[in-house]
Amino acid sequence: MIQIEHISKHYGTFQVLTDCSTTVNKGEVVVVCGPSGSGKSTLIKCVNGLEPIQSGRILVDGTSVSDPKTNLSKLRSRVGMVFQHFELFPHLSIIDNLVLAQTHVLGRGKEESVAKGMALLDRVGLKAQAPKSPGQLSGGQQQRVAIARALCMDPIVMLFDEPTSALDPEMVGEVLDVMVELAQEGMTMMCVTHEMGFARKVADRVIFMDAGKIVEDRPKQDFFDHPASPRAQQFLARILNH
Repeated sequence: MIQIEHISKHYGTFQVLTDCSTTVNKGEVVVVCGPSGSGKSTLIKCVNGLEPIQSGRILVDGTSVSDPKTNLSKLRSRVGMVFQHFELFPHLSIIDNLVLAQTHVLGRGKEESVAKGMALLDRVGLKAQAPKSPGQLSGGQQQRVAIARALCMDPIVMLFDEPTSALDPEMVGEVLDVMVELAQEGMTMMCVTHEMGFARKVADRVIFMDAGKIVEDRPKQDFFDHPASPRAQQFLARILNH
């Protein structure tokens, strides 16, 4: 579903990503972890063209992300993205947030879009909140709305960029529950997260990054039980001991 082939990216003289390659197969859940500043978020933003790359290539379901001929808007409509901050339109109601892209990007009728939005709000446990504005909801609720909004577009893959890092600890679980359910239903997912419990529960593979490079890309159990690199060993020791 996703092929990342030898991509590199820099801002001026600062190298953010260096020769990164990996694949995500259909139905696979891949967790990307590593210390702050390791390039995790940049990697995932390159997948749907939010960050341009200087070399290499990325294919999503066979379509090249960096090819000038590629219709990025059309591609992004098939790639769900959930950010650290919820990115909901504050002046629109919850249901209108879910309807907007369906009508404008997919060309769905209003009635069908509302029905789809309400069904997905129900799925994330927020149907009763549909008429409210985002500011009336907790952070955890807003992030669940953001996930429902992404699902409204019938994505072939979901990208998560640290979706719980801006939440109070009590709200993390309710967002992870929705993500676990998605994974169990076979959604192809690439998740940047520090939630190692989530990684252990649902990831098929773990990618560990440091200093803009993919240091390890291994099945979940191998990574947690026998991290190969000293940097990953150090990272896991710090995270799992607290």
